Amino acid sequence: MNTVAVEIAVQDVAGVRVAIAEGADRVELCSALGLGGLTPSAGLLREAVAQAREADAAGLVHVLVRPRGGGFAYDAGEIATTLADIRFAREAGAAGVVVGALTDAGRVDADAVARFVAAAEGMQVTFHRAIDTLADPAAAAETLAELGVARVLTSGGAPRSIDGVDRLRALAQRFSGALQIMAGGGVAVDDIPALIAAGVDAVHLSARLRVQGDPAGPGGGDDAYDITDPTTVRAAVAAAAASHRD
Repeated sequence: MNTVAVEIAVQDVAGVRVAIAEGADRVELCSALGLGGLTPSAGLLREAVAQAREADAAGLVHVLVRPRGGGFAYDAGEIATTLADIRFAREAGAAGVVVGALTDAGRVDADAVARFVAAAEGMQVTFHRAIDTLADPAAAAETLAELGVARVLTSGGAPRSIDGVDRLRALAQRFSGALQIMAGGGVAVDDIPALIAAGVDAVHLSARLRVQGDPAGPGGGDDAYDITDPTTVRAAVAAAAASHRD
């Protein structure tokens, strides 16, 4: 396992297999990456866990639990759905969940996150890039650490992680040992050495490659679709292994 973990966002079983074969430490299992990611199906989750078990990679599968696109302030029904999906992920054998909830006032929804952590019952909990919408991410990270969240996925508030590297460095220095900081958001393989030098605990990328599929017809959407590119995953793992934290 790399000192700095490599996490790959995947949205199908083939992506899970690629991540395993190329040496990634974790996958964030999701659907609809084009929307920023939504909760994956039950079948996909179960098959991903089966693939991880077959590869003796018990900590591999971390499940994005996000009930819809369009922001992160959720009503009671959406929180109830999220809690049910977290419990299902635990029962299915996932190693962790990736969640996020904010208040209308633009702060971490501490009550909702506390309930998410409780529902996880020992699974690792990652707070996703909802933190990048907040005016004071350091204060938010303090709250998350107090609530028992294991790590935060962040670009440092920038569209691309490499552009937020100074804030990532500050977060990594402030929360070392208390909360893992995972750089994610537009991460390219060439960015990985600089991100790791900033002191982050992990890097996160989708390694997506657009390929042409069969005709989808007038009701099937785009003919093209995304796959997880093994060459990119392999290069990311190699870059992380060769890089050093300051």
